[in-house]
Amino acid sequence: MKHKSFTYLFLGTVTLAGLTACANSNNANKDDKSGEDSYKITTVRWSDWGEDYHKGFLTDSAKEAGIEVKWDTLVAADWADKKSVLVASGDLPDAFLGSNAFTDSEIAQNQSLFIPLEDLIKENMPNLTKAMEKEPKIKAMITSPDGHIYSLPKKLPMRPTVANQLFINKKWLDNLGLKVPETYDDLVKVLQEFKDKDANGNGDASDEIPFGAGNFDPTFSYILPFNNRLGADNTYEMSVKDGKPVYLRTEESYKQGIAAMHESYKKGLIDPEIFTEDTSMSVAKRMDKGVARVGVSSGWTADATFGLHSSEYIALPALKGMDGKQYVFSDPDHYNYGRNEILITNKSKNPAKLLKWLDKLYTDEASIQNFYGSFGIATEKNGDKFKVLPPKDGKSADEWAWINSLRDFGPKYVSDDINSRVEIDQTQGDGLKLKMDQDLKQFALPAYPNVIYSQEELNKLSSIYVSIESYVKQQASKWVVEGGIEKEWDSYKETLKNMGLDEFMKIQQEAYNRYQKEVKE
Repeated sequence: MKHKSFTYLFLGTVTLAGLTACANSNNANKDDKSGEDSYKITTVRWSDWGEDYHKGFLTDSAKEAGIEVKWDTLVAADWADKKSVLVASGDLPDAFLGSNAFTDSEIAQNQSLFIPLEDLIKENMPNLTKAMEKEPKIKAMITSPDGHIYSLPKKLPMRPTVANQLFINKKWLDNLGLKVPETYDDLVKVLQEFKDKDANGNGDASDEIPFGAGNFDPTFSYILPFNNRLGADNTYEMSVKDGKPVYLRTEESYKQGIAAMHESYKKGLIDPEIFTEDTSMSVAKRMDKGVARVGVSSGWTADATFGLHSSEYIALPALKGMDGKQYVFSDPDHYNYGRNEILITNKSKNPAKLLKWLDKLYTDEASIQNFYGSFGIATEKNGDKFKVLPPKDGKSADEWAWINSLRDFGPKYVSDDINSRVEIDQTQGDGLKLKMDQDLKQFALPAYPNVIYSQEELNKLSSIYVSIESYVKQQASKWVVEGGIEKEWDSYKETLKNMGLDEFMKIQQEAYNRYQKEVKE
């Protein structure tokens, strides 16, 4: 699965907003050429994997529902330009599928393009209605501050509780006769050994990088044992502690973690280029063709993080921090659930019939096929159990799933016990991640929920957070490299206050309160 922030998809809301009036004007003059039982759905894919993703289950279920779906498949790299053309021309499809089509801000800024769905859901979507009754947070994460629902949600199958995690080179440990670290102090001692000795056994005791950047934020990866539990991208680095929303970079735990990271940096235990290298450089180090060079790093799975050296690595346990507790990165509300998976436009003449078909996607059987591929192609069904078939044509399990299904995108909902009813290869991809999850999920704590902001709030956040984010990251790298966080902590917090931190936290608290209220209703 992809777990990166694709910033090139962003299209300024001002640009789209300026085009909305044209779209609404043109809509009145255009005929719906497709007819009431035919629907055009536009979806954006990360790569050009062909058109097999909608063949099989999606096509068959649409026919059973008495509709025809015309798929307009676009590639992410081309989407920003094509999006502006679509909105400007008013030649909108009946629906957009996938949360990468429009951001929350773009939807809020251009609500006139999309129809409210709450009444249509009640009348036409019993499966989704039942899911929202069972898990009120699903309704909470799709209900806008104005009370309307503009998009359909998802709950993905075969997802772990623990997100990105730390991995350590077990071969290096064995070479040096070391045990797997169980505490933060143990980790520091192991990193020191990695630095001082020829851990990778190639005869050069100076080419090892004890701790290096991985596929997740390297700063928060290192300071995790101090209770700095960073969530998914686009969560404004918010977390929840003692039932209250907090901004991690102002927490005492963050101060303690950065101070400890500086001590390790000063000893040469952390890659000196960790704040200056780009992604390609860190990847080159972790996937050096000659020999493993990085001792500890973070990522989703070892194979995705270390490539051909992945067999040398094992997952680190949840390290005991200075408070004696163990922490993991966990944010299922963002990684496993989501909104904006379907947006119905004002071009759709008969949205009710389209939604009746989409409701059929909110079942275990449909979700498995829409995540891995249709029965007989990429999956099999036996009673209430399922099997994910091995990939073909030399493809990885992940790529094979993208070729044959909607994968991360589109409406889905699965039962809580679904993982126990799916047979899957546990040596790679989803199967491997779920296997590792068994040992670590017990340490998961609540993350900042998948709240939804008003357009006014989004505008304020955009204005405030740009400056805050730049400042805190600059300070973090400075403190890790040079030290000084204890001395400068109070002035740092005062600077953030002057940048609008109080207003930022007020918005986050109000969004959190709305979410909690919706969950409880």
